[in-house]
Amino acid sequence: MRTRTKIITTAAAGMLAAAGMVAPAAAATAPAERQAPVATSDVIAANTWVYTWTKANVRGCASNQCSLKYTVEANYRFSAICWDNGQHVTAYGISHNKWVKLGSGTNWVWGGLLKGNQTGNVPNKC
Repeated sequence: MRTRTKIITTAAAGMLAAAGMVAPAAAATAPAERQAPVATSDVIAANTWVYTWTKANVRGCASNQCSLKYTVEANYRFSAICWDNGQHVTAYGISHNKWVKLGSGTNWVWGGLLKGNQTGNVPNKC
């Protein structure tokens, strides 16, 4: 029975090698996979907490023309990735075009609705 198992294993290894699926290549990718969570946690660590000072609309892009995703109340906390220039908005006596990309990576809030500076103190430009 052991001889039969060895023959089947050897044949399977030969077919994998012929197809270009050798075990050392798979093993070579393992360290990169182990490093991926580190890179992900670095991105999360780079996020900044931002807080609204008034009710705020969250949009699908850096413009009031984009779809309204949801609305939050004052003192709501978001995880923010970065800021970028978008539509120029004037509201509450504030006027600028800085928008903050939220931690979801798909939603934006105008920086004039955040506590702190024009970007809610988010230092990273997108």
